[in-house]
Amino acid sequence: MAEIRLTRVEQGQTKIKNVPIAVTPEGFWCCPSPVVFQKTLKSQNPLNKAKPSSPLPPQKTNNTQKKPIPVSDKRAAPPPTPPSRLPISDDHQQCNNPSERAPAGRSKIENLPRKVAIEFGEAGSCDVKVVLFGKQGFCVKLSVHRHVLTDKSSFFARKLSQQPALSCLQIDDCEDVEIYVETVGLMYCKEMKQRLIKQSVPRILRILKTAEILGFTTCIQSCLEYLEAVPWVGDEEEEKVVSTILRLQAEGIGVNPVLKRVSSDISKAPKDTLSHIIDLVLKSKEEKGRREMKSVVLKLLRENNNSGSSDICNEMIYTSCRNCLDSLLSLFMLAAEVDITDKPSTNKESTVKHIALEADNLSWLLEILIDKQAADEIAVMWANEQELAVLHTKLPIVSRYHVSCISGRLYVGIGRGEMLPAKETRQLLLQTWLQPLINDYCWLQHGCRSFDSKVVEEGIGRTILTLPLEDQQSIMLSWLGSFLKIGDHCPNLQRAFEASVAYGNHEIGTTTWAGDTARAHPQVTYFCLDSS
Repeated sequence: MAEIRLTRVEQGQTKIKNVPIAVTPEGFWCCPSPVVFQKTLKSQNPLNKAKPSSPLPPQKTNNTQKKPIPVSDKRAAPPPTPPSRLPISDDHQQCNNPSERAPAGRSKIENLPRKVAIEFGEAGSCDVKVVLFGKQGFCVKLSVHRHVLTDKSSFFARKLSQQPALSCLQIDDCEDVEIYVETVGLMYCKEMKQRLIKQSVPRILRILKTAEILGFTTCIQSCLEYLEAVPWVGDEEEEKVVSTILRLQAEGIGVNPVLKRVSSDISKAPKDTLSHIIDLVLKSKEEKGRREMKSVVLKLLRENNNSGSSDICNEMIYTSCRNCLDSLLSLFMLAAEVDITDKPSTNKESTVKHIALEADNLSWLLEILIDKQAADEIAVMWANEQELAVLHTKLPIVSRYHVSCISGRLYVGIGRGEMLPAKETRQLLLQTWLQPLINDYCWLQHGCRSFDSKVVEEGIGRTILTLPLEDQQSIMLSWLGSFLKIGDHCPNLQRAFEASVAYGNHEIGTTTWAGDTARAHPQVTYFCLDSS
């Protein structure tokens, strides 16, 4: 740690204060942060206490605490100084360039002559002074070299070329004095990478912003190399880096190495990557790994849900669904060739596990498509699997009930409006898969923990009610026959049944009951149950 001198002028008196300040390995000063500066100023300034001009009469002491006097009341008024002539050195040297004077509206606090003096390079050889007026109410005087500034910074080169005789350059309202000083110091570094290597990402972003303002090209490049190589901690830090890099890219600065960490210039990369990940998950047999990667894939698909790539992802998922259906059909055919109960125990377990795995894969892909509002196509695929539905009856319930879970989820999706397949698809879906679901219902209720009978029953009922009334009647009569035979082992569709009967007993658009309307309009057919 080294020290520099801080000058504070009040009523013509000059007091020297020590401010801690770091020295870099290259030999230049590193300005303290504004917070440290203010704290040091407050703690080390003995002039904050006003001296009485005349002895005061003795006062009685008491235990009550005295009310503190505001600092502004304690201080003596500073000597009248024009706003543009703020003292900036021990000998009251001033920047007299009219074009670089401080604005007339500078606040009273900023007019207080608090300063830090910093010298770069060899002592006594500086030929230019740069004065930074910070927004925190103090100024920093930099003693620098003209040739260094003009070689490293396009901003300084332009300013100094406009006024060759200029010896003092004033920068008003400097947003980040600390980083400005450090960035100027980096102009004196031979190995800038070594200087930046232990900095944090947020600080590098601040340096990068200042270097961009100064047109300090080598510093910008070093910062980009740092950001490309260092780990980014958390999503928030990554977002800050990416937003900064994208802004630089818009200004024509080459930032591709950094951007390649978060994006690819290969147009088919997202499709190929997602397809490969999904394929790996579908082939995996490790339960925990599958479960965790399923959530990761779903998150990736949600983040990649723009219109162009969404269609590509949907096609890719449909292809995976088709592959799962083909595999499931092959397994059912293999199991049905010879009764699975007659097979050796190891083969039986392997086939059952493989069927369960493919059914689980298909269920997961269905959830993805529902989340993407693109599940109509898989409803069409499933409704047309008549061969699989026929083979379903030839296998034991323990081997086939996973398939019925898929049918139940489709009914729930239609009932909730999560998918909108055509009327023919809804009708075929009920005709093909409702009876197999009824056959497995008892097992699903008691042997499948993820099966919610109430939700599935409501989904089936609502799906039936989306059909024309004539189709509703046919399906409800078929259901009623099963319900009267097996009772609670059958889905309870009583609410949908009552709604269908109510629709049948009303003429559309009127409130006339069936008996009266039938006599008035004998050409209309109604579905009524004999209550007797």
